[in-house]
Amino acid sequence: MATRRPVRVAMVGLGFGAEFLPIYKKHPDAEVAAVCRRDVAAMNKLADALEINKRYAKFEEVLADPEIDFVHINSPIPDHAWMSMEALKAGKHVMCTVPMATNIADCEKICQLVADTGLKYMMAETVVYSREFLFIKELYQKGELGEIQYMQASHPQDMDGWPDYWERMIPMHYATHVVSPVLGLVDGRAEYVSCFGSGTVRDDIREKSGNSFAVESCHIKIAESDVSAHIWRFLYDTARQYRESFDVYGTKKSFEWSLVENEPHVLHTAKKPEPEIAEKIEVPDYAHLLPAEIQKFTKSIEDADHLSFLQGGGHGGSHPHLVNEFVRALVDDRDPWPNAVTSANWTCVGILAHESAVAGGAIKHLPEFTRTR
Repeated sequence: MATRRPVRVAMVGLGFGAEFLPIYKKHPDAEVAAVCRRDVAAMNKLADALEINKRYAKFEEVLADPEIDFVHINSPIPDHAWMSMEALKAGKHVMCTVPMATNIADCEKICQLVADTGLKYMMAETVVYSREFLFIKELYQKGELGEIQYMQASHPQDMDGWPDYWERMIPMHYATHVVSPVLGLVDGRAEYVSCFGSGTVRDDIREKSGNSFAVESCHIKIAESDVSAHIWRFLYDTARQYRESFDVYGTKKSFEWSLVENEPHVLHTAKKPEPEIAEKIEVPDYAHLLPAEIQKFTKSIEDADHLSFLQGGGHGGSHPHLVNEFVRALVDDRDPWPNAVTSANWTCVGILAHESAVAGGAIKHLPEFTRTR
């Protein structure tokens, strides 16, 4: 029997994207075919260090290369949608960092292209491959949480000092880090949302983004479920340490994220004496789910000075899990998780949440194309 060749990836964007290159190079079923960055000098420096021969300054050159099976897009957010669409049109599978797009029309176009071409698309959502999510998911699947009663997630983050395109960003357009765990845990789809804005950002941020709210707080109705969830976001002008939290309340046990970074999370167990209900816990790592060659990357950060890692704590060891999920989806010829439709549902929650906030909390229904499997 012939041995299948590794799948070949081109990494597009080498800021945050550079973190994934050593993982792909070590994965037994993958090969780094090329890198792409507009800054040629910076690209050459990195590619020399990692011994990557093919280097492209233009995205169009990547798409014209017949040896590339898929692109992993880590470009700035305004480029995600059009790059994903062009790659699919060129016959390339796509893994793209979050969010999928910043408008519903582009989400639908990507889903339609995936349906028309049969190619794979995965939004590289870190939270649902973090050790915390994998731990909670394991508890839930084993029945230790009991029935889920309620979920909530928060993503407060002060973006002053980040690249200036963040100043033009609406907070809920980058909400997948909080949407994905509440929907992903129960394998649910959002049916409709209602969101309120609160407070006011300073004038320069309001003028650049078109958003006046300091904080947006959204409730999500999960389709065909008696469970709802609450999420909230901010980017500027609200005092709080960075946090990507996910709390789950069950009939038997509940998980609450630590309030302060580097402190233990808390597990609550029902029906114990009151002083014993709450227990501080350390969440285990889940490297054992990965091929041996990339297990070390759950705790290894190659670019520890990148702002995303300084605030994100390495994204919960998720990076090798993301790589492995998409590579194995291609090798096994199956849909990755999240696939295009799920990615669109998660992304459109935030887009519609902001529309709801502008409309004073009006209910906004998710479009049908985001709710079909």
